[in-house]
Amino acid sequence: MFLRKDFVIIQNRDAGVMMNTKIASPKKRIAPGHILTIPVIVSSLGYFVDIYDLLLFSIVRIPSLKSIGLQGQELLDKGVFLLNAQMAGMLLGGILWGMLGDKKGRVKILFGSIFLYSIANIANGFVNSIEAYTAWRFIAGVGLAGELGAGVTLVLETLPKEVRGYGTMIVASVGVAGAILANFVAKNFDWRAAYFIGGGLGMLLLILRIGVFESGMFKEIQRMKIKKGNFLHLFTNWRRFTKYMKSILIGLPAWFSVGILITFSPEFAKALSISEPINAGEAVMFCYIGLVFGDFVSGFLSQRFRSRKKVVLLFLTLFAIVAASYFMLHNVSAAIFYAICAALGFTIGYWAVFITIAAEQFGTNLRATVASTVPNFIRGAVIPITFSFQIAKKYFGILSGGAIVGAICLLISFYALFRLEETFSKDLNYIE
Repeated sequence: MFLRKDFVIIQNRDAGVMMNTKIASPKKRIAPGHILTIPVIVSSLGYFVDIYDLLLFSIVRIPSLKSIGLQGQELLDKGVFLLNAQMAGMLLGGILWGMLGDKKGRVKILFGSIFLYSIANIANGFVNSIEAYTAWRFIAGVGLAGELGAGVTLVLETLPKEVRGYGTMIVASVGVAGAILANFVAKNFDWRAAYFIGGGLGMLLLILRIGVFESGMFKEIQRMKIKKGNFLHLFTNWRRFTKYMKSILIGLPAWFSVGILITFSPEFAKALSISEPINAGEAVMFCYIGLVFGDFVSGFLSQRFRSRKKVVLLFLTLFAIVAASYFMLHNVSAAIFYAICAALGFTIGYWAVFITIAAEQFGTNLRATVASTVPNFIRGAVIPITFSFQIAKKYFGILSGGAIVGAICLLISFYALFRLEETFSKDLNYIE
């Protein structure tokens, strides 16, 4: 009897004839403990606090800006400016934390990023001017940029390749629920207290980080004399560059939805003649309730279908249908509007699969850089998206302008997806 990787060959000599019989070996059973590891649990809770702080501004935008003396059109214009400042910080932070994650380790970045954004959010609770608000939202953005990329990289590198999709599914599903808590806190506490609570949760999370161990793959390349975390390395080769850009572009609809349709839902609702005033915090909450289920379903389906690309294609198609419905909600009730917000959240729930695809595209010496920069470049894409939206709104109105920008984002993401390679079950233990 000779053992092989996928079957057993039994040699049977009978009447001088040798027969080879292939008997499939039993599939390796993956116990829940193989998925719910300490890195998965801690990364999930970290992303939970990350989303709480990331979406808190969208929820408290109007009351916080009114509190420091703004009103009327300034609530929208300065709101866009502050959102862009936060996203600019995330662009810079994504590069910074990603490079450090590949050079110094994934776990150290988890500590550093959460400490920075916790301090920034506590400071946000003390601001009394638009200048201070802008500065601290920028710093908070830098800190927020490191959490997801480092967590996803650590999970992908510590779980068996057969179940790593489940690991990132758990991280994303638990994480996006932070938006629900943010809305609950904002409804029951003053906006300043809401920032203090976010910062406090981050500080408490630092205690849990103590038990997290470093990725074995990273430890292996630490001993090698190779370049690690070189962001510019992504641009020195055409194949790497195009692969990197396509990894970013498939996520455009996600932040068009959150950054435009949900953040400015009160303004869209008014243009749609919704029967009741729409609260941005409620819209965010319903969107992220849908996102929790979307992340779970997309992650589960990617494992069942053994394909990341098929699942993203399915969710982008659903997004096109639901987004079109959003712009046709004239004279409906607030309940129907919030239901569509939840449906939008579900359709952009391919976020976990999107980050997984990006991280699986590259070797261990660049993986944290990619996993940190890709989601933050998508978040940072809110800057050109909101800029385009403001121009389109000026010439076509808020509804037609929003629809045009959304359609462009969707078409770009479809093109990028079709040009990417499938990464399910890809061996990640290699270098670029």
